[in-house]
Amino acid sequence: MVFSIRILGGGVFVLAVFWSAGLVGFAIAVPRDIADQTSRTDAIVVLTGGYGRLLAGLELLRQGGAERLFISGVYTGLTLSSIVVESDRDLPDCCVDIGHSAGDTFENAQETAAWMTARGYRSLRLVTGNYHMPRAMLEFRRAMPGVRLLANPIFPQHVKVDDWWRYRGTAGLLASEYAKYLLALIRMPFSSASSQGSPP
Repeated sequence: MVFSIRILGGGVFVLAVFWSAGLVGFAIAVPRDIADQTSRTDAIVVLTGGYGRLLAGLELLRQGGAERLFISGVYTGLTLSSIVVESDRDLPDCCVDIGHSAGDTFENAQETAAWMTARGYRSLRLVTGNYHMPRAMLEFRRAMPGVRLLANPIFPQHVKVDDWWRYRGTAGLLASEYAKYLLALIRMPFSSASSQGSPP
């Protein structure tokens, strides 16, 4: 009995070590800057979850970074006109679409893939929080293997990725994102990817 408990305890310890090492690697992989700020894409895609994401997406569109903007995961009942008014940006309805069907990152990718297919687009710039970007890119690559993806992370002031272990809120956020990232990896073989286009 004592021997079994020791084996179990040792196994838990090993798993904890591996999980902690993975968390450190994940934290290092969280982007600290925007790798490509100038390349134009067919579309800009904003994932809801932070007002700064929307403002960044609208500004990118205003600067001519893409032909069209898609906002994925918008609350049901929220209209494009209300979004534009709240953002204090004067943009025509012709260039912005919104999606109401996504409730998580996996569904964001599926919703966006359907929109990209309908528009015939082959490249997009993805706008979301930097801590969320690794998982978002994983889901989007799986849903759209033939689409060129550019990461355009937003850097929330409350997320201290450089010294994340010193801040309980950031450490908890990254641990949660890392766990979700692992679940997304595990789900990959069992998820049917919606293929689109050809490799860029």
